[in-house]
Amino acid sequence: MASKVMDVIYWKDTERTGMILTGIVVGLLSLFQLSVISVLSTVSLAVMCFTISVRIYYQVLYILNWGDGAHPFKSYLGMDISLSGEEADLYMQKAIVLAMSAVESLKGLLFVKNLLESIKLLVLVYLVTYLGELSNGLTLLIISVIAVFSLPLFYRQRQEQVDNVIAQIQGKIDNFKDTLCRIAHGGGPPPDSTPGGAKPKSQ
Repeated sequence: MASKVMDVIYWKDTERTGMILTGIVVGLLSLFQLSVISVLSTVSLAVMCFTISVRIYYQVLYILNWGDGAHPFKSYLGMDISLSGEEADLYMQKAIVLAMSAVESLKGLLFVKNLLESIKLLVLVYLVTYLGELSNGLTLLIISVIAVFSLPLFYRQRQEQVDNVIAQIQGKIDNFKDTLCRIAHGGGPPPDSTPGGAKPKSQ
C-alpha cells in the first residue's frame, strides 16, 4: 500500500496521479462555496452514477454477446484492505506511543522544561497567528496537497542543489542558536573545543 502511495506522489502513473490530484483540489475548492456534507454527498452521487452506468453498460454488452460479462470493477472488489488482529494491535500500539510522545513533548514545551525550546515554540505560535490572518485552514490544506504532489518530485530532480541550500540555511540557524546560547549563558566567545585548546585567562 505504501509503495502505491509513493508511486502516486512521484507521478509514476501520470494519468492516475493527475486524476487524484485534480479530484482532491477540486473537492477542497468546492468547500469554499459549499458545506462538507454537500460536497461529500455530491461526490458520492457522481461516483455512484458513474459506477452504476458502467456496470449496466457491461451487462448490456454481455446480453448482446459483445462482451465476456466480466465485472468492470473486479480488480477493485478483489483488493485486500483487511487487517489481521496482530497488525491492528501493532498499528494501535504505534498510534498510542506517538500520541503519548506528542503529549509529553507538548507538556515539556508548555511548562518550560527547556527555556530555548519553549521560546522557539512561542515564536512559532506568534508567526502562526499572522499566518491565520492571511489565510484560513482550507487554503493551507490545498497548498499542502499541492506541495505533497510537487515537492518530492522536485527534490528528486534537483536533489544536489536543494541539499546545498538546506545546508546553508541549517548553518545560519546553528549560528543563530549558538548566539542565543551564549547570550543565555552571559555572553562571551564560545569555548575552544579543540584538544589542548587555550584556556580562558583567570581574572
